[in-house]
Amino acid sequence: MLLSIKTKLKLSKQQQIIMSKHAGIARFIYNWGLATSNELYKDELKPDKYLLKKFFNNHVKPEFTWIKEKGICQKITQYAFDNLGDAFSRFFKGLGKYPNFKKKGKHDSFTIDASGKPIPVGGKTIKLPTIGWVKTYEGLPHAACKSITISRTANSWFIAFAYEQ
Repeated sequence: MLLSIKTKLKLSKQQQIIMSKHAGIARFIYNWGLATSNELYKDELKPDKYLLKKFFNNHVKPEFTWIKEKGICQKITQYAFDNLGDAFSRFFKGLGKYPNFKKKGKHDSFTIDASGKPIPVGGKTIKLPTIGWVKTYEGLPHAACKSITISRTANSWFIAFAYEQ
């Protein structure tokens, strides 16, 4: 059975800055992909997240050195394009509206993983890939998950993940 959990993180000021940087990079990539997709859509081409990701990684990412800053998980680019692809998929199936640009401070979030390896969780601390150890306000079940989503709501950071029981 697949269960999910979301709980509040207890972060230092430095950790909050790192989380904000990750969320900012995820937002930038999503918005860049959406702007590029808008141009394609005007030319009556259907946006493709794989082509966008490939073009971004090969041609755009080298221009922005701040994306490759030390301590920044590089997997957030993958998940930002996946989220954009899912939004377009819902739109083309008639299940949602055309994707909107993300705004700073509204629904800030990003997803990270450990390059396909399971991430062990349990207790009141968790080691996030490239970010390091973070504390939670409540104990987590001892399990392993594939990816972790970190989000901000009202200046509080939360961690969410699904695990198999």
